[in-house]
Amino acid sequence: VQLQAYGGGLVQQGGSLRLSCAVSGSGFMINEMGWHRQAPGHQRELVAVIYRSGSRDYADSVKGRFAISRDSAKNTVYLQMNSLKPEDTAVYYCHVETQTEGDYGPTLLRSWGQGTQVTVSS
Repeated sequence: VQLQAYGGGLVQQGGSLRLSCAVSGSGFMINEMGWHRQAPGHQRELVAVIYRSGSRDYADSVKGRFAISRDSAKNTVYLQMNSLKPEDTAVYYCHVETQTEGDYGPTLLRSWGQGTQVTVSS
């Protein structure tokens, strides 16, 4: 399983950015896809996740401003970020949880993409 993230950059406060993360590989089922972020001096935190069912969860700090979506045919997850604030500045990481079926039952694997820097200037 390999992930490639795109879309970070520098934007002014109130602006928008769209992150993309493409998952490559085969022989697995995707249970969830999502985004975390990590700012300097802070722990990595979950930003948004979309489950196989289509349901979504968001961190309280981004509700109403960020939207996660996916293109199942392309195994790609997106994060639309609107009304960006300086406190959204961080390295954003995409993740995927995949499931494979084996002789002894399912195996779950969480894989990470490389980080992409998002910087919001005030």
